[in-house]
Amino acid sequence: MTTREHITSIPLTADDPTAEASIGGLVRDATAHMSTLVRAEVELAKGELVKELKKGAFGSAFLIAALAVICFLLFFLFMALGYGFSEWFGWRTSNGFFLVTGVMVAAAVALIVLGVRKLKKIKAPEKSIAAAKDTIAALTNRGDDN
Repeated sequence: MTTREHITSIPLTADDPTAEASIGGLVRDATAHMSTLVRAEVELAKGELVKELKKGAFGSAFLIAALAVICFLLFFLFMALGYGFSEWFGWRTSNGFFLVTGVMVAAAVALIVLGVRKLKKIKAPEKSIAAAKDTIAALTNRGDDN
């Protein structure tokens, strides 16, 4: 069940086609039409974003649930590896678990190093910043002769 708000439409023809409009009336109508158009565009964007965000929320909920299951699965996998190494090498059980722990620590350290390297390579979005500055400059200098 969705609720839809009524958005005012922009009339395509004048109420009285024989009437001559003054410049002030035309400016007033253009301003009102622009305001209505901007509001309609914002409402459309908001509606689309809400719809897509709901889809994303449901999708991420499933992924979080899958991640929780994987975390529990890893516990049992590491337990099996610990017992498997102790059986395979003929060690005490604790030695098999020490081997699994060492491998997990080495993997965690390697992932941390790789993650830090990737994070250090992040740069500011220079093109977007330059475009935004150009837009601001163009809008603030509208009355100049440039």
